[in-house]
Amino acid sequence: MANIPDNPLILIDGSSYLYRAFHAYPETMSNGDIPTNAVYGVVNMLRSMMRQFSSDRMAVVFDAKGKTFRDDMYPEYKANRPPMPDDLRCQIEPLHNVIRAMGLPLICVPGVEADDVIGTLAYQASQAGMPVLISTGDKDMAQLVDDNVTLINTMTNVVMDRDGVVEKFGIPPELIIDYLALMGDKVDNIPGVPGVGDKTAKALLQGIGSLEKLYENLDDIAPLGFRGSKTMAQKLLDNKDNAMLSYELATIKLDVELEETPESLLKNEPNKDELIKLYGQLVFKSWLNELLDGGSGVVEADEKSGAPASSAKSTSTVEMDTSAVTIDRSQYETILDEATFYTWLEKLKAADVFAFDTETDSLDYMVANLVGLSFATQEGVAAYVPVAHDYLDAPQQLDRDWVLAQLKPILEDDTQAKVGQNLKYDASVLARYGIEMKGIKHDTMLASYVYNSVGGKHDMDSLALRFLQHSCISFEQIAGKGKKQLTFNQIELDQASPYAAEDADVTLRLHNRLMANIEKDEQLKAIYEEIEVPLVPVLSRIERTGVLIDDMKLAAQSQEIAQRLDELEQKAYEIAEQEFNMNSPKQLQALLFEKMGLPVIKKTPSGTPSTNEEVLQELALDYPLPKLILEYRGLAKLKSTYTDKLPKMINPETGRVHTSYHQAVTATGRLSSTDPNLQNIPIRNDEGRRIRQAFIAPHGYKIMAVDYSQIELRIMAHLSGDKALLDAFQQGKDIHAATAAEIMGTTIDQVSSEQRRRAKAVNFGLIYGMSAFGLAKQLGIPRGEAQDYMNTYFERYPGVMQYMEDTRSAAAEQGYVETIFGRRLHLPEIKSRNGMRRKAAERAAINAPMQGTAADIIKKAMLLVDEWIQAEGDGRVKLLMQVHDELVFEVQESALTEIESKVQQLMESAAALDVPLVAEAGHGDNWDQAH
Repeated sequence: MANIPDNPLILIDGSSYLYRAFHAYPETMSNGDIPTNAVYGVVNMLRSMMRQFSSDRMAVVFDAKGKTFRDDMYPEYKANRPPMPDDLRCQIEPLHNVIRAMGLPLICVPGVEADDVIGTLAYQASQAGMPVLISTGDKDMAQLVDDNVTLINTMTNVVMDRDGVVEKFGIPPELIIDYLALMGDKVDNIPGVPGVGDKTAKALLQGIGSLEKLYENLDDIAPLGFRGSKTMAQKLLDNKDNAMLSYELATIKLDVELEETPESLLKNEPNKDELIKLYGQLVFKSWLNELLDGGSGVVEADEKSGAPASSAKSTSTVEMDTSAVTIDRSQYETILDEATFYTWLEKLKAADVFAFDTETDSLDYMVANLVGLSFATQEGVAAYVPVAHDYLDAPQQLDRDWVLAQLKPILEDDTQAKVGQNLKYDASVLARYGIEMKGIKHDTMLASYVYNSVGGKHDMDSLALRFLQHSCISFEQIAGKGKKQLTFNQIELDQASPYAAEDADVTLRLHNRLMANIEKDEQLKAIYEEIEVPLVPVLSRIERTGVLIDDMKLAAQSQEIAQRLDELEQKAYEIAEQEFNMNSPKQLQALLFEKMGLPVIKKTPSGTPSTNEEVLQELALDYPLPKLILEYRGLAKLKSTYTDKLPKMINPETGRVHTSYHQAVTATGRLSSTDPNLQNIPIRNDEGRRIRQAFIAPHGYKIMAVDYSQIELRIMAHLSGDKALLDAFQQGKDIHAATAAEIMGTTIDQVSSEQRRRAKAVNFGLIYGMSAFGLAKQLGIPRGEAQDYMNTYFERYPGVMQYMEDTRSAAAEQGYVETIFGRRLHLPEIKSRNGMRRKAAERAAINAPMQGTAADIIKKAMLLVDEWIQAEGDGRVKLLMQVHDELVFEVQESALTEIESKVQQLMESAAALDVPLVAEAGHGDNWDQAH
């Protein structure tokens, strides 16, 4: 990593900070009037920069409002970018006020971009021999790097000097503009040269030189031998105007007329009184307390060490301690001998809880080989033991089998508490070595998720930034990127050890912070300790069990789908009277709206007609081509995602497919799955059911599926307390027929199938906040008629209407809703100034408690069922999958009746509601038959 010069001029790309902060910090942050996440995030990052680097001169530069000279040069410049969100725009003024009160020069120059202001100041400073450090996440600024100008990436904290630019881009800073001009930029809508990507641009510039030299030496391009080199000269000629325009657009100005000079950008003393007022208005409690306790409000770096000179703390409005930590990686140990290992083994045994992490050579838990293990017993006290690094001879690292044999008793000790980040993965890896990990008491990923499921990403690097203000060593920093990326066993120990030990140390620090807050709320604590964490070993077992797949059946289906896709393509060409790419939005826009004159239903942020699925569905009601396109896309997705892909995912050792379940992804608590995604296999069409037919049972076994009947409607009855709904469920009535009878004013036995269908649409539509317009569209009836259905429904079920109104009010007041069990579901947009977003948040507020409660119940059911299966221990039944409200099992045929009854009983006892929980079971030779 490049060295940072002493006392540089620090230029902050404020616009880069702004968007990063807006998306990285919890959207729930608000002072009751406006959101404050972007203000908080930018100020936090500025404080972090001031903590890291000591300097007398510093400026924060933002884009000014309005057009720039590039818009005049090329009207389509940045045309694809959506407008600034309202919830961000309203934070600009308070942010600028805080920055000025911190004593930092702030610059906005109309007519140019922040890049141009930074470029001009950096150039002037460099010409005067002054060192410059530019903090940005914008790759374009690599063109500014010279002997005096260095970049630091705001996303990764990677510092880049001249050598760093060459290492990252393969070209020196002087050729970055040429590189950008050749490639173009989709984000900024810079055209570039069609067909020139990263590799081609590098090959041209490395082989010949600048854009100017390329056009002077077109005949020298073909011999370069890269893919497409023979036709590249003609492409360059055909697109010369675009290339030259792109060069101008990508060039950062170095001659902007400024009032400021590098010498004038001195930091001032913070305006403490103004900061107290602003932090009070923005409800930044910890920073406010720091000022009231006599602090300056600005954390400065110690000039000798770069360490914080104060212990200032900062928290979000949800009262999480996010004060910065100082981590000294030099204190970590590398365990290479038995004596050191035994010392650490005693530390682990003595710890109340220790952090544990594995390093492997693959993300696939079914094939990953253990490369090393790391531990932390106290904050800052961490170690790494390598066991399978390729370059270390046997005497230089401990034997893997020996290490695991020593660790096995403590790893399998249920009384010895462990904490990890996504411990399910580590448990699955250890299982490959005959260790059944127990004592999984904590998981920082799950703690963050339970604390606030929508507060940001829950991976360790994101959590460290958010809660510790610490930037972890990224895997790419030590392993590289792309095809040349190393696996962990290939990484040198001087890099591998700090990386691995830091993982354990940061995990323990995060655990201490997160649990301090979760333990303040008994309901959140119960969700975490009684549902989410106990589910970790259950999901690990399900994943490792896997499910049998009939690959021949899928191969046959793939061939049939391919034939059907060809037929649909030909039909579409006939209707359109031309050939076109069925998956190209641009070609569809031209065909549907320009050539065929279909009505424009919706526009994209850039103002062009949308061709998304929702638009096509509406058009398909009246026009044949959109209907064909939808069918084509659906089949193509099934083919690529399932019928083609599933056979390739069969594990050669087990002969089964092994999915990965994720506990910390959805906002509501539902599990999701990937590789393959089991949650999205259609059940309402023939193709989806045929895919399910390929999920089979081995000889002597059956597939058994047990799912909750109408669980979300039952939860609605419980939550709303509506008497008519409660009575219908308690009496075991067909709820849709009962609703139809209520709405139509008739008896259940007189309800027609069409009336029941409409009532069903109303029942489920209301759960998801469907409007009369949406219901009309779904049923194909006039909007007025749909509104009448809804009005009558609420007359018959007044408790439901009251529940909805109460829920909207509570959500608006507190910013979240809760499940029956206390899982908190935050709604960042519930006070949005944007009406559409606010309405969407209100609909989510109504649905989230039901969907979240259903998620809690199925998880509780999984815990009960797994406990019974483990106690039985006879292999007669295996839990294979969880899909929405359904559990899928592999059951010994001779025990089917007994096990079916037992599982139904366990699932129905998972929660006590005011209406009965009903679990319905089915079985067959495959998953489809089990329904």
